[in-house]
Amino acid sequence: MRSLTLAEARERSSLITVTSYAVELDLDQGAEVFGSRTVVRFACAEPGADSWVDLKARSVETVSLNGEPLDPAGVADGRLTLPGLAADNELVVAATMAYSHDGQGLHRATDPADDLDYVYGHLFLDAAPSVYACFDQPDLKAPYDVTVHAPLDWTVIGNGAASPAGAGTWTLATTKPLATYFMTVCAGPYVSLHDEHDGIPLGLHARASLREPLERHAAELFDVTKRSFDYFHGLFGIRYPFGEYHQVFVPEFNAGAMENPGCVTFRDQYLYRGAATRDELLTRANTVSHEMSHMWFGDIVTMKWWDDLWLNESFAEYMSHRCLVDATDYTDAWVDSSIVRKVWGYGAERSPSTHPVAGVEALDAQSALQNFDGISYAKGAATLRQLIAYVGDDQFIAGVRAYLTDKSYGNGTLADFLAAIETASGKDLEAWSRAWLLTADRDTISVDIEEQGGVIESAVVRRESPADRPADRPHAFDVAGWTDGRELGRVSTTITGPETALAGLEGTPEPAVLVPNAADLTWARVRLSDSTVAALPAQLAQIPDAQARAVVWSSLIDGVHGATASPEAFLDVFDAAWPHETNSSILTRVAAYAEHRVVPYFVPRDKQDAAVGRLNRAGVGLLERAATGTTESLAAARLVAGTSDDETLLRAWADGKGLPAGLEDDGDFRWIVVRNLASRGLIGAAQVDAFRAKDDTLQGGLNALMCRASLPDADAKAWAWEQLTTRQGRSNYEMVHLARGFWVAPDDALVEDYVPRYFTDVPAMSAWVGEDALSRVVLVAFPRVFTDETARLSAETIARDDLTPAVHRSLVDADAELREALASRATFGATV
Repeated sequence: MRSLTLAEARERSSLITVTSYAVELDLDQGAEVFGSRTVVRFACAEPGADSWVDLKARSVETVSLNGEPLDPAGVADGRLTLPGLAADNELVVAATMAYSHDGQGLHRATDPADDLDYVYGHLFLDAAPSVYACFDQPDLKAPYDVTVHAPLDWTVIGNGAASPAGAGTWTLATTKPLATYFMTVCAGPYVSLHDEHDGIPLGLHARASLREPLERHAAELFDVTKRSFDYFHGLFGIRYPFGEYHQVFVPEFNAGAMENPGCVTFRDQYLYRGAATRDELLTRANTVSHEMSHMWFGDIVTMKWWDDLWLNESFAEYMSHRCLVDATDYTDAWVDSSIVRKVWGYGAERSPSTHPVAGVEALDAQSALQNFDGISYAKGAATLRQLIAYVGDDQFIAGVRAYLTDKSYGNGTLADFLAAIETASGKDLEAWSRAWLLTADRDTISVDIEEQGGVIESAVVRRESPADRPADRPHAFDVAGWTDGRELGRVSTTITGPETALAGLEGTPEPAVLVPNAADLTWARVRLSDSTVAALPAQLAQIPDAQARAVVWSSLIDGVHGATASPEAFLDVFDAAWPHETNSSILTRVAAYAEHRVVPYFVPRDKQDAAVGRLNRAGVGLLERAATGTTESLAAARLVAGTSDDETLLRAWADGKGLPAGLEDDGDFRWIVVRNLASRGLIGAAQVDAFRAKDDTLQGGLNALMCRASLPDADAKAWAWEQLTTRQGRSNYEMVHLARGFWVAPDDALVEDYVPRYFTDVPAMSAWVGEDALSRVVLVAFPRVFTDETARLSAETIARDDLTPAVHRSLVDADAELREALASRATFGATV
């Protein structure tokens, strides 16, 4: 299928104005296909001209344009030519569409817990034509009238309020003008809970087998929803305009959530079946608030073209954290951002695929998808915080309000947004935007001090701009220092050159730990001094400022990836400081990073068992003294479950014996234990299947696939590879879970023969797997055999000219991680 180009989109939008869509979907035609009938009314600025509509159908039954039939065989490469348009037109298309299993289009999944089927639409980025005929580009918005025919026991939810209209038929209220990728329908035997706030009807929906966690988490979800509505109404000065507000937790969802107006879809793992740490609840609350903020920035005002995707995501990323801090109990949301979102974004910035936040002209829709990453989200949000420091918060909000009001129900661009901020603030943003938005990469900031007798005589903050991507970025941030938990000095500064004196630190005691960007206000590589790094094992846990501790951990992680900090140094700090961590986000995320990234990637294979043992001892120590039922206890138990080599303990926990309090009936915790047993060869496929029988659910099936793929024998690896790369029809989630388990092995010899096969077999999956899903598979399935031969094969594959955009981008990013691991092992391998 051809990907819409920017030139084509501009040409079509100059010609076509869409008046309305009437979409009728028949979801009662079995498990493979559904019926789609679309009536599109649109105007043409040049009567007599030709255009086209986008359509990706299994078969096309009838087409008529202004009452005249068109040949259904005229659909080619996902497009139907529309000849000789009138000033006002009506197009009617009746087609049969295929359900998807890769999370794009109209996805259909079967819940093995009860064999019930569920359907949801995820039309981002260009999947709308696989559901209905449309002019599929973000600047051709129109209102929708949707009718759905469904099995009698199904519920239907969509962008407009749903009403039964006879047996198995539902009509949805006419919507405000929407971009094509926002149209959605969710249908199936969903269980539902309802509430109302400030005149807005609210709904929560999930699979029938998730009724218990839905009901258990409903109060929290409704509370965050209501607080977010109040906050955004007050902040933006525009009431939510899309009628009812439904949040649907759907299976096998590719992203975290999707901001469909009036019908937000979420991955249903957010309905935690077992125990949840506080940071997991914070992450979910952040996602709820993030998607709601999109109702204004993205839905009321939509980007004109995909190259301004950052306008949606950076804004929502910033606003959700701001909302949580100001309006909910999750006042540490920016700490979570530092150790989760910014670590993700810094990883994207290190890759050769790095790009500016904005201004990267996406020549077609699919190439735009490749910049949908941690730069668009985390760096964009940090950039907005710097913009606020530059123009002032009141001025920023005034500009946002003006932008949203002026562009309501239409489209906006970077130039439109910056013009609104310039008008509100009176500041010229040309140089600022060129440095922060239009130039890739990040500066490095560090602090040099001179002391005499333990007192700072001078302190200078240094800003180093990347030589190959120079930029003159102003940074507003702070520097703070601690010794034995006592803050000895803190100074805020705005730097506009390579060196800036910090007079506020002069005369203060020299601290053991000095942290640039301690409040994490800017986007930069934070270089800690050698003396600070050496002091961290004894000092970090004593620092009372969680935000500063998160910055330190982020800097250590960045240093490990950049081969400027050794894995040994990271593990030394982990041993000493992690068991005393009190912030849930730092506690759980640093443990996960240590277990799943630092040790397997950066520690040489022959030293990994010892490193895992260190993690296990830290987990055991915390578990022994943590209060039962706390985040500390749960985080420690998970780390022990994943790292222990105590077969007796693992078997007992897997059988439900001697478990830490609160985990007695936690199926998700049991799967951590089972995966550890499986990867060590202490159980086989039959025993994995027995645990699967105890958890006969969608998530249980996925975990069983991962565990079977983790088994350390040749037959299990051959089976997993065949299931991953040749069995068409596997869902997006099944493929990812198989890939997660495959490269887990006691030594390279077991899997090294699959390294060259990866570079041929996985890219070939683009023949039947959608780009969004395959991009994740490429990353997760990338070989974890860290050798020069793997690097050579990777480079050869990246140089091929037959890769799809998603495969190429994911390979570039995975290759960058491989080369980081090789560089670290070459630098520090002998010292770990």
